[in-house]
Amino acid sequence: MLSSYLALGLFTATAFRHTQAIGQTPLDFGLKSESYDDSNLFSPFEDLAALSSTEFTTLGHPVFPNYQVRLKKSKFCDGGVDAYTGYIDIEARHLFFYFFESRDDPDKDDVIFWTNGGPGGSSSFGLLMEQGPCLVTSANTTKYNPFSWNSKANMFFIDQPIGVGFSYADYGEYVSTTEEAAKDIASFVAIFFEHFSKFKGRPFHMSGESYGGRYIPSFAAAVYDQNARLTQAGLTPINLSSIMIGNGMSDLRSLTLSYYEMQCQSTRTSQPILDIATCVQMKRILPRCEKMFTASCIDTLDAIDCASALSFCESAIVEPFFETGYNPYDISKKCEGEYQDTICYPITKTIEAYLSQPKLQQALGIDAKVSGNFSGISYKVNSDFSNPSERVFPTTIYISALLERGVKVLIYVGTNDWICNWIGNERMTLSLEWTGKEAFNAEPLKEWKVDEKVAGMTRSFGNLSFVTILGAGHMVPYDQPEVSLEVLKRWLSSGKF
Repeated sequence: MLSSYLALGLFTATAFRHTQAIGQTPLDFGLKSESYDDSNLFSPFEDLAALSSTEFTTLGHPVFPNYQVRLKKSKFCDGGVDAYTGYIDIEARHLFFYFFESRDDPDKDDVIFWTNGGPGGSSSFGLLMEQGPCLVTSANTTKYNPFSWNSKANMFFIDQPIGVGFSYADYGEYVSTTEEAAKDIASFVAIFFEHFSKFKGRPFHMSGESYGGRYIPSFAAAVYDQNARLTQAGLTPINLSSIMIGNGMSDLRSLTLSYYEMQCQSTRTSQPILDIATCVQMKRILPRCEKMFTASCIDTLDAIDCASALSFCESAIVEPFFETGYNPYDISKKCEGEYQDTICYPITKTIEAYLSQPKLQQALGIDAKVSGNFSGISYKVNSDFSNPSERVFPTTIYISALLERGVKVLIYVGTNDWICNWIGNERMTLSLEWTGKEAFNAEPLKEWKVDEKVAGMTRSFGNLSFVTILGAGHMVPYDQPEVSLEVLKRWLSSGKF
């Protein structure tokens, strides 16, 4: 099916600051129930510089009794800034993360959260081949990335949900919906900001690509809604400034219906790649696909009928593309390697080899249960998230709700991408139900430039901006790193295009 493709607590008068040797399992401290509010006893850890580089420091908060954050200093990836690695422990579940301070002004710059998609893709791919401080060049070396997003912001990369990358569960626990995953992320964000108060009040941006188009709207909504609880508990609410979605899968219907145009018509950025006979057949089937998809997956979600509709649409619209051998993430080139092995990018195998080094894993603090050969894609997690109600629910509802509450939204799309293409994403932005809809839709697409050279097209009104990036595929920072950083700089400085 189309959906198969990879498009805390404490109750003492001081902060919970238990230090443990790297690789050990966190101790059970008999945390109090969540209904008991003793936040007045909380004392933040405050100083990131005081963290150990050889042992984890474990932090918690009484408002989140089932969550702990373990972190340590690290020299990983960018020796010029302070970096940290660690785990978010949710009882028997453990989410791994990296955190890099800004190269520019860590004491004043914004904070960015990043997740890759899949579902099942490790954010280590984003870190080591896209917008991280360093890029992998071989199985044991990296190079400095001058266009890293931490050039202008403090930045998280998180392996989520459970089972992705270095994240794991003690007894096979898992989550199977974006909403379940959102609870863990929102709690982690609150705990981090409470302990390291120098980041409090900073603009916080949640970003991701691909299936991140589903993750990020839900995660951001959970952070926003959690603010009421934080305020009630006497804590500082998170200053959720924006969400940034790159080549996202926020609306599967819009993307599916756009595949015909991307394969069979001349667009602003591509030429037809399928033969005429296949395109004619596809055009005839397209209305039926749309009717079945809308009736069974959107108007009324029937799991069996929706799965049947998705299978029908895949057979008619998706499979012909994969038979061409083109890269679904960049239709300007053929797929390199076997799709299931390399996802068309052999660099992913190099990253897996790099992160499989025992000494590197020891330095990162990887728990013994997941040490060894690193896998950048979990097809089990991909399968766990395969329920039609998870894949087809339009997260445009979340996006619209965030817009109405003053959260800025940036949808940026590499024009060479097929699987989460710019045509479908543009349609998604035009369909958003919010008070600025008519004014946004009335705005024409305009060229935008970098160094006097056209970099793409953009449409903006109010809190919503849609931006295309010429010459980029599914992973914009990988294909157009300099332009990607320029997009970020403009967005952080003005919140619009």
